[in-house]
Amino acid sequence: MATAPVFVYEGLAEHGGGALTLDGPEGRHAVSVRRLRVGEAVVLTDGQGTGASGTVAEVAGRDALTVELDGIWRDEPPRPALTVVQALAKGDRGELAVAAMTETGVDAIVPWSASRCVTQWQGERGAKSLAKWRSTAREAGKQARRVRFPRVPEPMTTREVAAGLVAGAAFAAVLHESATEPLAAVPLPEDGGVVLIVGPEGGVAPEELAAFTAAGARVCRLGPTVLRTSTAGTAAAALVLGRTGRWS
Repeated sequence: MATAPVFVYEGLAEHGGGALTLDGPEGRHAVSVRRLRVGEAVVLTDGQGTGASGTVAEVAGRDALTVELDGIWRDEPPRPALTVVQALAKGDRGELAVAAMTETGVDAIVPWSASRCVTQWQGERGAKSLAKWRSTAREAGKQARRVRFPRVPEPMTTREVAAGLVAGAAFAAVLHESATEPLAAVPLPEDGGVVLIVGPEGGVAPEELAAFTAAGARVCRLGPTVLRTSTAGTAAAALVLGRTGRWS
């Protein structure tokens, strides 16, 4: 049996139950692309932890359907929370990284304007790039059947990452190919926040590494091979999620 498709319904947490109408872009996708019919199962979410299962009760035109809800539930935030600070990548590698990390289970993906990034987000181009990351996280969250999508905040500078994320984390690590301490062996917390920092294609600059370690981050390696910036975060996240029991 195929898994029921997931659609986003804003305001689901405030809905009292019964039937609701899914319209707009999500309704159009459900009717015209997925071609859902009366009697088929669906899952709805607000992307912030509230989910609902239901059955299509009526299809109206090409862009709306009525869903009779079976129940609404709330997923509590997982612990420890996992944030990946992802350096801006050229081409579509940033979106590839966001999609894979969303599917893996990362809770927040923070765009980082590292000094050695080939791409820098500025002005209208930066706003469009951020919108792409957020849209990618949303669509990948639906594909992965998540009801809590990862947060993708505004891009951060090195100083903001160090002071705002690393300093307040229960555990933070910078992934670096020259490190001797393996991420697979460091002690990890059961609660609080875990922050992983992934550098750009050109690597983490010495001054950035110094800022992160001064704020409390450890410098760790993943393994004997060097991963691309678009894959390192996913590999590290999978390792952490497995070791902390979130994948158990």
